[in-house]
Amino acid sequence: MRVVAAMSGGVDSAVAASRMLEAGHEVVGVHLALSQSAATLRESARGCCTIEDAGDARRVADKLGIPFYVWDMAERFKADVVEDFVAEYEAGRTPNPCLRCNEKIKFAALLDKALALGFDAVATGHYAQIVEGPNGRELHRAVDMAKDQSYVLGVLDADQLAHSFFPLGDTTKPQIREEAASKGFYVANKPDSHDICFIADGDTQGYLAKRLGKQPGDIVDSDGEVVGRHEGAYGFTVGQRRGLGLKVPREDHAKRYVVDVQPKTNTVVVGTADLLGVDVIEAEHARWPGPPPTGEVRLGAQLRAHGEEFPAWVSADGERVTVRLDERTRGVAPGQSVVLYEGTRVVGSATITATSRAPR
Repeated sequence: MRVVAAMSGGVDSAVAASRMLEAGHEVVGVHLALSQSAATLRESARGCCTIEDAGDARRVADKLGIPFYVWDMAERFKADVVEDFVAEYEAGRTPNPCLRCNEKIKFAALLDKALALGFDAVATGHYAQIVEGPNGRELHRAVDMAKDQSYVLGVLDADQLAHSFFPLGDTTKPQIREEAASKGFYVANKPDSHDICFIADGDTQGYLAKRLGKQPGDIVDSDGEVVGRHEGAYGFTVGQRRGLGLKVPREDHAKRYVVDVQPKTNTVVVGTADLLGVDVIEAEHARWPGPPPTGEVRLGAQLRAHGEEFPAWVSADGERVTVRLDERTRGVAPGQSVVLYEGTRVVGSATITATSRAPR
């Protein structure tokens, strides 16, 4: 097969490209230029897709003897990931830009371009597994649960999955580094990227303040009493405890958390931890890498990357999903994604729109 290997410049994508080549595929390395001013992005371990990362990817491609290209997707990334990120926070929601990047860039824009150019598939360094099941290809968790990235791949649909390869899913991260070192890859010991790649200093609240400006408003307790002020409700998320700057303490000195963000009134609502617990989740924009569930089915629900999986009853109606957790959990915010599992298999994902508490 003719395969585009998405090469970020890290050790994982380097080994993924190498494995696809060893499997007998015709491989072309592609690095995605996602910033209109890459030199302003963070360097070294803290991000991805910087100028130095492009150089690292090119060195690996040269070592493998495969063609290498840089594809400029900065405009698409800005519109579909960066602007979406800002708009979601402004609307009082908490987005995951990595899921949006996978959905809109790596497995939409990149895959679409690859297929248009006559390639058969895209391979990435994500930690997940593809298994041939009774209904076709299935997306499963990686062997290395500490690195499992099936959550951020839950946005793939069946057609995208049919044109994808994840060669690292059966291997642990230490083994990947050993393999990279044995092949003489310069990036064998390169630290992993983390945080949000387009926020140079990791300060999400500061980044949003620069984009959206100061929007002073009230922080109120659950009974409506004003207990503080803020510079923009967009800078808060459900479950947050630090950085609230409350001026009026509770008589019982109980810790308070953000329990609601109300963008229409520019109000942040805080309360005690017991108010955070929810067990009913409404979501939309469902994505199914295989057949969608019919009726009410028993599945596991994961609410954040590398988070706990919760047993739940799930029902789907088109692009809408209702998840009823067995037990209440805290810190679930609109805008986050719920990814559904049957064992290790990813059933689908959806974006959370509302949460509530079922009567006990």
